[in-house]
Amino acid sequence: MDISIWMVLVAGVVTALMTGLGALPFLFVRQVGRAWLGYANAMAAGLMLAATHSLIAEGAALSEGRVVLGVFIGLAAIVLAKRLVTNDSGFKIAELSGADAQKALLILGIMTAHSFAEGVGVGVSFGGTEALGIFITTAIALHNVPEGLAISLVLVPRGTPVWKAGAWSIFTSLPQPLMAVPAFLFVQTFEPFLPVGLGIAAGAMIWMVFAELIPDALDKAPASHIATAVTLAFTAMLAFQILVLAG
Repeated sequence: MDISIWMVLVAGVVTALMTGLGALPFLFVRQVGRAWLGYANAMAAGLMLAATHSLIAEGAALSEGRVVLGVFIGLAAIVLAKRLVTNDSGFKIAELSGADAQKALLILGIMTAHSFAEGVGVGVSFGGTEALGIFITTAIALHNVPEGLAISLVLVPRGTPVWKAGAWSIFTSLPQPLMAVPAFLFVQTFEPFLPVGLGIAAGAMIWMVFAELIPDALDKAPASHIATAVTLAFTAMLAFQILVLAG
């Protein structure tokens, strides 16, 4: 049992660390203009929409009713969070302040909430068989790389150093190792909450995409270019997910 617990913990840590790799492309990007900031928001929106599709599909396979409930809870939570953050005009995070800091806090909060569900997924999968646990861990770990990219697309163009964007990306995934072990030890207790957690993350992501990322993108680049960037990012993420699951 002890060996299995350590295996689950290591699996959760690996998935969290993989999120930081999403910041690596920005090591090669030195200057970020106004239009590029718009495209960055658009690509982040596309990646998040594809992730939302995956979350809802996975949650619906477990319980359609609970995942729908989760979406409504996620929507309510993100609207409340937005109001609370907006009331604090002096808030700072990731070397950002004002509206940029508020946007960063929202996406970091959403991704962190999303990671709780992923951590439960890792633990529950190891509660089945070791082979299933390794497969799900691999899928989540690979999936976390573009999620880290989505976070970095919001942070780096606004002035956050690449290494800090990578660190914040990893931070959002820390719930994965923290939740994996309890979920493994108490599979029957945690499993019913998994579709709700997936729905919460999906509802919050959908709101973030259409209330923050896309409007901000349209303010900085032509609508046709933004639509193309969103579609390409969504398609690339979807294709990536299909390849991971097919593997």
